[in-house]
Amino acid sequence: MNAPHVVRDAVDAAYRTEWGQIVATLIGATGDWDLAEDCAQDAFATALSAWDRDGVPDRPGAWLTTTARNRAIDRLRRETVAGAKLRQLAVLGRDQAGPASEAIPDDRLRLIFTCCHPALALPNQVALTLRTLTGLSTAEIAAAFLTAESTMAQRLVRAKRKIVDAGIPYRVPTPEQLPERLPAVSAVLYLIFNQGYSVTDDQRGLAPEAIFLARLVATLLPTEPETEGLLALMLLLEARRPQRVTDGVLIPLEDQDRSLWDHAVIAEGIGILDRALASQRPGPYQVQAAIAACHATASDAAETDWPQIAALYRELSRMTPSPVVELNRAVAVAMAEGIPAGLELVDALADSGHLHGYHLLAATRADLLRRAGRAEEAAAEYATAVELAPTDAERRYLAGRLRGL
Repeated sequence: MNAPHVVRDAVDAAYRTEWGQIVATLIGATGDWDLAEDCAQDAFATALSAWDRDGVPDRPGAWLTTTARNRAIDRLRRETVAGAKLRQLAVLGRDQAGPASEAIPDDRLRLIFTCCHPALALPNQVALTLRTLTGLSTAEIAAAFLTAESTMAQRLVRAKRKIVDAGIPYRVPTPEQLPERLPAVSAVLYLIFNQGYSVTDDQRGLAPEAIFLARLVATLLPTEPETEGLLALMLLLEARRPQRVTDGVLIPLEDQDRSLWDHAVIAEGIGILDRALASQRPGPYQVQAAIAACHATASDAAETDWPQIAALYRELSRMTPSPVVELNRAVAVAMAEGIPAGLELVDALADSGHLHGYHLLAATRADLLRRAGRAEEAAAEYATAVELAPTDAERRYLAGRLRGL
């Protein structure tokens, strides 16, 4: 018998790397979202006891897929013998390593394109893909959208029902249909990346998976510069990961040791961005990648081209108006034009109420107040930010700033 923590660690590792593929495979076979998720969950629960008894298998993903597939077969046999269920059983009974799609040999990307169907509202497309592909909880997805958990739960139910009722097929759209789905697919991949990038060590492996899938999308749509812009943005951010957190505390960009960034990844990202920008068809991801490139190529914080970054955020705000973009622009304005100018923009955002409860609004205002020498007001904002921060690393950093005052 294995030590409990060994089995638990093995199951956790398999969940991080295999969940999306297992669920995507079952959905491809059955077309039933709820059945796929339930049987995948059952497989991981079964692994806890089976691997403790028999040892961790050499190929955990294959073991879990087979177990989930057998559980789905059992469920379908018990529920009904109607024609549709029999067809599902026939598909599940075949060799699970059937012929791959000529366009995409990856079930996860097929799942993304299925969820990102124009018949669904864009927020529902993104939410459903995040729930199904990553296994994120409804609460986690709601937090990413800055919305209530109950609202997000309703979105997910409606999206699944719409796919079934509309008979949306589980397949890659034709080349002519791909561009219309690109905005939703890109939003999904970037949210998956951010979900992994925002945590200390990306235990679920979401950031690398998002980069892998972004490479596939860029291959599928080689004439769409925004696919390369998105991939460049991910790479330029991921290159800074080695210095984002030290000893469990978030390290702000200006304090990071830039010699420890992955400069090979930075070079790749800049090369991809240059190729995208050469198309003369700029888009939001290219602009964000250009902002990331400004940071990545500055030799130190003092050399950062803040006027250029402020101008890029102004352009991004024109393309995709958003209070979060405006908050980032306010920081760039503060660094380029002076703290009072940036603080004025942040105060206007706070007064608007659009970012109420958003920890980075309080954290940003606290930082600017600190730099302006308004320590008492800064302390109050840091205390608010500590309460709202979603990760331990951020809370530790903000608490340290508060103590420093």
